[in-house]
Amino acid sequence: MHFLDIEEWKPEQIQEIFNLADRLCQNREQPLLLGKTFILFFPESSLRTRVSFEKGIRDLRGEYICISPEALNKREQLADVISYMANWADAAVVRHPNLHKLRELSRGASIPVINAMTSENHPCEIMSDLYAISRRRPDYKDLVYTFVGPAGNISRTWMSMARMMNLNFHHVCTEGNSLGPETANYMFHTRLEEILPQSDILLTDSLPEEYRTAEYIGKYQLDLQRLQMARPGALLNPCPPFFRGEEVAADAISSDYFVGYEFKKCLLFVQQAIMLYCLFHSERAVVLEK
Repeated sequence: MHFLDIEEWKPEQIQEIFNLADRLCQNREQPLLLGKTFILFFPESSLRTRVSFEKGIRDLRGEYICISPEALNKREQLADVISYMANWADAAVVRHPNLHKLRELSRGASIPVINAMTSENHPCEIMSDLYAISRRRPDYKDLVYTFVGPAGNISRTWMSMARMMNLNFHHVCTEGNSLGPETANYMFHTRLEEILPQSDILLTDSLPEEYRTAEYIGKYQLDLQRLQMARPGALLNPCPPFFRGEEVAADAISSDYFVGYEFKKCLLFVQQAIMLYCLFHSERAVVLEK
């Protein structure tokens, strides 16, 4: 079973991942991956995702081999690449800009292929973030989620999650950044102050260079004053890497609204749950009971 896009999974499967992550949080070091080997395709620049995958595999007594994702850019057909890898590995975790390459791998794969980030989406990250929110706010399905920033892999994945889990998702940015037509789960705004009083969860991503202007930052930066306009108990969860003085202000990061460091603890457990689910999906009841 592959994990490439949240929209390819059912809500009940996402909930099973959350349930499995709960169990992994309670019993952090189990030999559930003993005898399993993972091929990790990660660039050297990857920090949080790579470290949490490596440690997550090691904590469950699995093994991994790291390879540069550039190895997937050769002329050789990816169906042939993954067919050879299946002789020596039980799953592949891939961070590559091109989602199409992950789909090519998965079509020829007899082992699970797990998306560790593409330019199109970042499913493990958003699964982890929503799981962390659900642990803090059991009423997470009733909250209002507001993403502030341009269209990109993080905003697109949050929209996908909103569709699958029936969340109330708002997107705020300049004209031309809408992710699609408005639906029951997705609404686009250009004025930040209009939606802040309704918002429970504030989300951002680092800004592309063309948005790092005084005009954009003046309209859309989340600072403490703007966070105080949100609903009581609101949380600020910027996707790292974040940059003070750009999409978020320093006083927002130093405030009680900010939950970024704490929330990323969950990344390890959710990624472990995804790996176990993909490897043992036909036996997932057994895994969940361990």
